[in-house]
Amino acid sequence: MAKSKKKAETVHLVCEETGDYNYILRRKPGGEKLKLKKYSPRLRKHTLHVEKKK
Repeated sequence: MAKSKKKAETVHLVCEETGDYNYILRRKPGGEKLKLKKYSPRLRKHTLHVEKKK
């Protein structure tokens, strides 16, 4: 029997303050959504970014 591998999916990190799609990540499906503090070029400071599928 062959085990099915979960393929990596592409997700975007969206700034919560501006709504801009600033970062693209490839990660395995499953688990909870990412919430990271990343740099927002428009605001020129670090803000909270959340994972969103496009």
